[in-house]
Amino acid sequence: MQHEQFLRISRLLGEEQVARLHAKRVVLVGLGAVGGMCLESLVRSGVGWIRIVDFDTVSITNINRQILATHETVGMSKTRVAEERIKAINPECTVEVLPLFVNNDTVAEIVGGEIDLVIDAIDSLNPKCALLEAAYTRGIPVISSMGAALRRDPFLVRKADLMESWGCPLARAVRTKLRRRGVGRGIEVIFSAEEVQYTYKRPEDEEYADFNEQISDQGRRRNVLGSLPTVTAVFGQMLAHLALTTLLGSETFAGREAYNPATGV
Repeated sequence: MQHEQFLRISRLLGEEQVARLHAKRVVLVGLGAVGGMCLESLVRSGVGWIRIVDFDTVSITNINRQILATHETVGMSKTRVAEERIKAINPECTVEVLPLFVNNDTVAEIVGGEIDLVIDAIDSLNPKCALLEAAYTRGIPVISSMGAALRRDPFLVRKADLMESWGCPLARAVRTKLRRRGVGRGIEVIFSAEEVQYTYKRPEDEEYADFNEQISDQGRRRNVLGSLPTVTAVFGQMLAHLALTTLLGSETFAGREAYNPATGV
């Protein structure tokens, strides 16, 4: 890969760490607002091999927050748009494209092979749980983003083990399902501690009538939830940084807070 392209990163982390990133193999599932932003930073950081997974196409409602969504890309598959963007940023990055919906039939292919890290940026409960369980039970390092929609305050975005997160309805639902399947600690997540009122229900529940709905390409009912580009971008960047930390080790990114003259600490 071109040394000059990653000069600023090597000046900060060292050339050895950049070379390690070039050799890493990452699976990123979900190319929406969070996943797309996460992908952007991983490619710009020099990750050398990425498998991207998403069954969906770009819609006009994605433009408010998704980095892959423009008027020119509406109607295109997200994996195709993502692959073109990856190659535009780093032509030497190896890209494997899987335009798949995540379920019990496809998850083995998604996490198959020699993988250093699985990144979950799925916004649907059951596919998210299927992916996390598959990676966890196979001993593959996996990190995840919890719910970014409905949040207004990016300063409340946090990092924690899934089993210790709080305030996020999606995280609570995921924890419940995964615990029943024998999944415990060891999955770090990005989540918001902002209080929101939302309950994950089955599509046939009457309460679904309270939400605007759309039918996805898979025929699933999905709620149209409000979201801000500032908040989803923070989720994506923090997820990317968590990925880099997992790939290279937390000691690589260890810092110390500067002296605060206002507090004397």
